[in-house]
Amino acid sequence: MGGRRNFSFILLSFLLHLLHLHLSSSLPLCTDSRAPLPQKVPLTFCPYNGTSCCSSGDDLQLQNQFKAMNISDSTCSALVKSILCSKCDQFSAELFNVDSVTRQVPVLCNSTISVNSTQSNQAANNFCSNVWSACQNVSIMNSPFTASLQGRAGGQVKSNITKLTDVWQSQTDFCNVFGGASDDEAVCFAGAAVNFNSTAAPNPPRGMCLEKIGNGSYLNMVPHPDGSGRAFFSNQAGKVWLATIPKQGSGGTLELDEANPFLDLTDEVHFDTELGMMGIAAHPKFATNGRFFVSYNCDKTKWPGCGGRCACNSDVDCDPSKLAPDSGSPPCQFQCVVAEYTVNGTGSQPSLAKNARPTEVRRIFTMGLPYRGHHAGQILFGPKDGYLYFMMGDGGDAGDPNNFSQNKKSLLGKIMRLDVDIMPNPKDVSKLGLWGNYSIPKDNPYTEDKDLQPEIWALGLRNPWRCSFDSARPPYFLCADVGQDTYEEVDIITKGGNYGWRVYEGPYLHTPTNSTGGNTSANSINPIFPVMGYNHSDVNKNEGSASITGGYFYRSMTDPCMYGRYLFADLYGNGLWVGNENPENSGNFTTNEITFACASDSPVKCTIVPGSSIPSLGYIFSFGEDNDKDIYLLTSSGVYRVVRPSRCKYTCSKENGSAAVTPAPASTPSSTASMFIIRSCNNNLFVLFTSLWLLLGKV
Repeated sequence: MGGRRNFSFILLSFLLHLLHLHLSSSLPLCTDSRAPLPQKVPLTFCPYNGTSCCSSGDDLQLQNQFKAMNISDSTCSALVKSILCSKCDQFSAELFNVDSVTRQVPVLCNSTISVNSTQSNQAANNFCSNVWSACQNVSIMNSPFTASLQGRAGGQVKSNITKLTDVWQSQTDFCNVFGGASDDEAVCFAGAAVNFNSTAAPNPPRGMCLEKIGNGSYLNMVPHPDGSGRAFFSNQAGKVWLATIPKQGSGGTLELDEANPFLDLTDEVHFDTELGMMGIAAHPKFATNGRFFVSYNCDKTKWPGCGGRCACNSDVDCDPSKLAPDSGSPPCQFQCVVAEYTVNGTGSQPSLAKNARPTEVRRIFTMGLPYRGHHAGQILFGPKDGYLYFMMGDGGDAGDPNNFSQNKKSLLGKIMRLDVDIMPNPKDVSKLGLWGNYSIPKDNPYTEDKDLQPEIWALGLRNPWRCSFDSARPPYFLCADVGQDTYEEVDIITKGGNYGWRVYEGPYLHTPTNSTGGNTSANSINPIFPVMGYNHSDVNKNEGSASITGGYFYRSMTDPCMYGRYLFADLYGNGLWVGNENPENSGNFTTNEITFACASDSPVKCTIVPGSSIPSLGYIFSFGEDNDKDIYLLTSSGVYRVVRPSRCKYTCSKENGSAAVTPAPASTPSSTASMFIIRSCNNNLFVLFTSLWLLLGKV
């Protein structure tokens, strides 16, 4: 019995390790955390044309560095050149940044490492040994292989000219430093661009089954940070409720007391078509500190506490007096506000609190809006860094006539990143930001681009409507951006990324009809194009009207055929889409419109579109995700949850397997290991982990 339990523990540890590797996969990123960009001018030295992490200036710098090495052996010279140029690889962040340490040399593929590139032959597997064989006795001036040894025991470098054998006694020693010690890396360098194996895109799910659990209409849903089966819901008018979510399959409905909101700000919030309470966020440590944040719009003519600086000002070469009237309202009558509140519970148990104090604790941000529309307003805490991300549209009016989105001094058309944990002293006016009470994270892009306002994380957005971090891969930060006349898009947001508006609308060049604020040329920017989206001409159900609503990567096993796919929709009900990334972690997506139905045993009866079996959702305002990673649709007709496909008689071959995998006999551990290998090839680690957990509990 004891031996079997020891085996169980070892196997479980192994599974956890592999599960960690699977979930920490990379996406294309450069070493400075920026997204790789298409090259306007082909690189002349490094063979990385198309999308790359190098500019022509970087290419020249690498060429000069290589020439200075003065390598006489042609074979070694070619290998060293490829290693230097790997900094231009679109996966250079993964190649050079290991365990929060930036290396001088990328992770070199070794025979002990599984190679993720298409060069999966033996030569690629032994790239590190190839470098050793070719370069071990070759003199290299200022060798990159010695820079990594400064300060390392046994690695004292006495000359600028070295051979590999001057420092290492054997190939094993060399590859333990540059390749052999990297068994847990997602990618490694094999002498050419990292290129994940491409496979045929899996078939999209047969359909998505929904159940209706509530009739209320909400704009935001945020799971309670304490991990319980509760979530905060808010409506556009200014109320927030704390609700209990029924368990999957329980037949229960959303438990929410309409008469007793968690927070009521209807006296401060101005509610209109595109105005109201736009975002809510609980601090990641809410369970211990009780801090709660809201984003809303107010009218300064009706509430003295609403006033703030106008987004149209001299800093961005904008004159408010010259703005066209907006439905009779003067410029910046309406403000965008982010404010902090706290709960009424005891200091030591904020999770027990059922209400927040309606008195504002701190005004984080206030900015006057030039027009009524396009101000987004969602707020999110980054799952890794703990900073507050604040989505802001271009400020309104057709075509962004003032070119706010491309103006690096304007906060309109941007995603901001703020530190709300380190606050400047309110008495020290010199340290307060122009817009409120917050600090700037030290690694925001302004440190590398001095033209950017320090709050800015990304720019070139029109009206980002619903963004989310992938719960399995936090570096994946996706935002849907509402188009104007042509295209609705989904973008992967990265540090300092420029998403093109108003130079581009999605992948298409945009010609502004009004250029009050001047034009930005297409040649002056490096736009990051959308990874998913749809044309207005493809949705004709409402005379071409279209407005995208961003969603989430589906990470629940309730519907295993949806796992790993990104779900998004059109506000007007023109369609629901799932995006599938292929190859995984490549940033390349294909999209398919997905059919959906309402379960016949839905806790709240669905209204069905006449003449069909499709539930009448109305407007699809937003999506939500709970602590179990189940996905919700927040619509004008109620709250819907994605449930098991079989409840709508959809066929999912993985459903029965995920619900009850027949465990192997406890006496044959080898068969259990074989089952793991087969299932991991199908990217169902979570399913198998759950099954093996049940199995090991019986060993």
